Amino acid sequence: MENRILFKNREEAGEKLANQLSSSENNFDLVLAVPRGGLPLGAIIANRLHLPLDVVLTKKIGSRYNKEYAIGALSLKGRILQADTGFQETEYIESETKRIRKLLEERDRQYHQRTIRQEVKNKKVILVDDGIATGNTMLATVDLIHGEGAAEITLAIPVAPSSTVKKLQASPYIDKVICLYEPKPFYAIGEFYQDFGQVSDEEAISILEKAEMVL
Repeated sequence: MENRILFKNREEAGEKLANQLSSSENNFDLVLAVPRGGLPLGAIIANRLHLPLDVVLTKKIGSRYNKEYAIGALSLKGRILQADTGFQETEYIESETKRIRKLLEERDRQYHQRTIRQEVKNKKVILVDDGIATGNTMLATVDLIHGEGAAEITLAIPVAPSSTVKKLQASPYIDKVICLYEPKPFYAIGEFYQDFGQVSDEEAISILEKAEMVL
């Protein structure tokens, strides 16, 4: 059977991404990591490029009839809704918005007890995760970051399917997609890591705090 392992762990993936980004002529301002798995990579990239690190907190709004089907997404400041949400009751959407934003605010307090929340307005942002499958959640995240005023968004990921990379490259809000590998077939992100253990909130918060101390 073909060896599907591309990375020993998230740290190795972060080092490889940092190598690519270090050679870029772009002057970045900020690294945003998708918690929790994106933080080990984001910390390495931020350290190598001498940039501040923060998390991007977003969550999808699920349909009343199928919670896994996203009809929109929220950040701490913004909201986007899909064009086909006409069948959803306004009352339901507003109720979900209130409930989800409360959860995001709670997570924000967790992550920023001892760190400074970074503003994205007018910043050239590197957005990083440990891999992407369909890309739908990432597209919603990008839309929300753009809505908060980011000047540029560079998406940096270790691995994703070719179809997803093309979808992401088609976004009007993503200036560049850096993807190290586009393997075929693609079943799950974890199959390309030797160690793809879950990153706990405690570990993620510690990574964020240590990154700020280094900077």
